[in-house]
Parts: sequence; structure tokens; C-alpha cells
Amino acid sequence: MPVKKRPVSPRQKMINLMYVVLMAMLALNVSSDVLNGFSLVSKGLETTTKNASAVNAGIYNDFEEQMKANPKKVKEWYDKAQVVRQMSDSLFNFSEELKVLIVRESDGDDADVQNIQNREDLEAATSVMLAPGSGRGKKLYQAINSYRERIIKMVTDSAQRRIIASNLNTEVPQSVRTLGKNWQEYMFESMPTAAAVTLLTKLQSDVRYAEGEVLHGLASNIGVKDIRVNELNAYVIPNSQTVVQGGKFSAQILMAAVDTTNRPTIYIGGRKIESERGIYEMVCSRTGDFNLVGYIEMMNAQGELVRREFQQKYTVVAPSATVSADLMNVLYAGYDNPMSVSVPGVATNQLQVSMSGGALTPKGEGKYIARPTQVGGEAVITVAAKTEGRLQEMGKFTFRVRKLPDPTAFIAYADGQGGENRFKGGKLQKQILMNAGGLGAAVDDGLLNIPFRVQGFETVFYDNMGNAIPEVSNSASFTDRQKSMFRSLARGKRFFITRIRAIGPDGVERTLDGAMDVTIN
Repeated sequence: MPVKKRPVSPRQKMINLMYVVLMAMLALNVSSDVLNGFSLVSKGLETTTKNASAVNAGIYNDFEEQMKANPKKVKEWYDKAQVVRQMSDSLFNFSEELKVLIVRESDGDDADVQNIQNREDLEAATSVMLAPGSGRGKKLYQAINSYRERIIKMVTDSAQRRIIASNLNTEVPQSVRTLGKNWQEYMFESMPTAAAVTLLTKLQSDVRYAEGEVLHGLASNIGVKDIRVNELNAYVIPNSQTVVQGGKFSAQILMAAVDTTNRPTIYIGGRKIESERGIYEMVCSRTGDFNLVGYIEMMNAQGELVRREFQQKYTVVAPSATVSADLMNVLYAGYDNPMSVSVPGVATNQLQVSMSGGALTPKGEGKYIARPTQVGGEAVITVAAKTEGRLQEMGKFTFRVRKLPDPTAFIAYADGQGGENRFKGGKLQKQILMNAGGLGAAVDDGLLNIPFRVQGFETVFYDNMGNAIPEVSNSASFTDRQKSMFRSLARGKRFFITRIRAIGPDGVERTLDGAMDVTIN
């Protein structure tokens, strides 16, 4: 239900009456003792303002909650409420600033608005509000007019519009206008400090009142604290639209919105379903696609029988799972093989996956790393799924375990665009060879890209007599002697790189077959 408006209390009516009487007495130039009464009026207005602010804050909080719950429905009214808050706070805070300035002008820098010492001071308000060039009165006059015009446009009730317009009126009474005073002069010229502060406090109270009226109207558009529906439909909410053979199909059938004191009657296939909370279950013994068809009946608030039909498709599948090696249909021993595991209709966080013949490490979202240990053996991955509160095995998958293939050796060098090229044999420019640091090796066949670490190699050169001159390196780098031999090679000369030893991620060192034939270009 919309937030109800609070009637004006007798206490507030008394405060308003005192305010009018005291202003009249001030106009008659009554003794300054009467100014003490302004403090009482001001405190009463402050209490009323504080209460209105608390009510308004509650409505703003309701808007925040409803915005989170249903932004599509609430956003238009939420945005308008934020505009109301911004412009109301602006005028309220400006009034508070003026109160502080007037009291400081009267009592000094240590002045306290709640405890005014020179209440009868007739110069402070005049100085702050009407001083040539720096007076704030005209700015306040313009701010009130702007606020009144904008806020009234947001009020739908004509009576409330008149009240707000009267509270925020800036017209000078006809009897005073003949003296040539404008609004700010009429309100603040030779006005005692206590009276000026009370006037501004009343303005703050009027602002919070106007703000509250607009918020009540905006809240009624969405029914804050009572989200109402404008459409009544039947819904079927299944736990899952895919059911494993032998499992249960479970669904909640309801009519939105749900009334716990008036449960609907459910019919499926013409048969009434006895279920207090609208839960329907049946054992699925056959695989295939099925359609749950029925209708709901319930009485509305007018005593009329409302009927809504529904249908829900679902699929029953045989137990199955999918396990695939991301690289190929074998696993390599001693290597981190990426794997993907999934079961149709089952979330990945409901799967239990294990492996024999190696270690299996989950990497999140159905991804795993399989690391088998024994070359030539088999690795078996078993997949189970949690369905209907129990663990059901979905399948076993066997993979052959192989040794990592031998890598290919290469000389790495930079191309013209800053990328890396790999020379694996043939013609090579001498300058590229001289700038190369040594050998690399990797399994790089377009599918696998597994780096190896070169442990050593041998270069074989031939002199003019055809004699072989071998040079050995016990690391991946060319030795100084090898580089010296490169430097002496003329165009068209060739040499060989052989007996390349490399070790892979499986920790196995191997000597590569064949030799790299290099011809200086």
C-alpha cells in the first residue's frame, strides 16, 4: 500500500499559531523579551522538520530497495525522487548556511545557532541579506521561486499545490508594497536575529513538507511496500528440463503472484494433483522429449474462478558424459594434458571427476589437467554427477599413454617486424647466423607447442681437403670456437649441426635423430 500522509498534529498547529502571533507582536515593536518566544517557535519547527526528514529518508530507502528488486518498473520514479532530493537539499542547506552567517554576524565567530546571545540585534540580518553587492537576500528569493515552481509541477493534488505555494510565497503584502520594499527587504530589514533565524527555520520546514508531498505521490505510482501485479499467468518451474533415465522430473507449478492463504488447484492430464506447495514429481523411465500439459484454477478477490493453462517441455536422456582431450585422443606421460569434462544437463560444479594411472587437477568450469605417469599404459577417467541428491556414475573413458614425441631443433632469429622466426635447415644468411645465440627445440606441429631445453650439440665443418672438423657445445649456446668457424665460412659453404641433446617437460633427455644442414647464403 502507498505510504499514508500524516495529518498535521495539534502541536504543529499550535507552533504555527505562535509563529503568527509573535510576528504580529514584533511588528507592533513589543518588548525584546518577546524575542525569547522565537526560540521556542524555532525549536518546535526544528523538531517538526527533523520528523519530516526522517519520514522522507524512509521513503528514499524504500525507493532504493525497490530499485534493486525491480529496476525496470521503478527507475522512472526513482530518478524523479533523486531530483526532488537534490533540489530540496540544496534550498535546505542554503537556508542553514544563512542562519549560521546571521548568528555569526550577531554573536561573533564562536556563535551557536541553537544558543543565540544577541537575539535582539537588528543589524545582523540586514548586513547578511541586504548588504550592497554581497547581500544574500536576492539569491534566497530566486532560489525559493525556482524551487516552488519546480516542486509544484510534481504535485498532483490541487489542494496540496495551493498549500505549498502559500508556504513558499514570496509576494510582498499589498500594504507594505506601497513603501517600495522588495521581498528580501520586507523579510529581513531591521529584523532581530532571533526572528530572522526563525523565518529561515520555517522555510526549511516548508521545504521538507513539500518534499514529502512529492515523495508520497511518486511512491504511490509503484506502490512502495506493496508491489502490485498487473498480469496473472500460470508458470511451471522445473528443477531441470533434462532428466537422466531412472531419475525424477521435478517441477513447481504456480500462478503468479502466489497467495499463501489461497493455494491454487492443479490439474495435469485432466487429473487433480494433490500437492500443498504445487510440487509435481514423477519417475522418468523412458528417454525422449515430453510435454507436461495442464491447467491451474483459483478464486480471485471477487470470488470468480480464474483458470490458466500451462505446458512445459522436458527431455529425458540416457546417462552420458563427455570427456575430450583438448589436444588429441592420447595423453602424454609427464606432461600437463588439458582436458574438458561435461555432462549434458548437469552443471560443472555438480560433477566428480577422477583418474587412475596419473593425477587429475581441476582448473574450473569443466577444465582439468591430466598428468599420466606410465608410458605405454592406460589412463582411465571416471565421471560421476550429483543428481536428485545422489551421486550417479555417468561413464568411464580410457586413454592410451604415450611418450612425448621428439622435438625439432631450430635456430631462432628476429624478422623485420620484430617477430620470431625458426630456421630448421637449408640456406641461411651469414649475418643472421652470426647474430644467433644458439639452438632451441620444441614439438611444434601446429597442434602441440611444447618447448624443450637443449643440453648440448655438435657442429661439423669441412676443410678444403674434405676433412671433417667437429666442434662440441655442452649447452644450448654456440661456443666462441663455433662462432669463429661461422665467421670464416664463405657463401655457398655448408656445415651440419648434429647429436642434439634435449630434455622435455617429462624430464626425459633424448638425442635427436638426423642433422640440421646449414648452407651460407
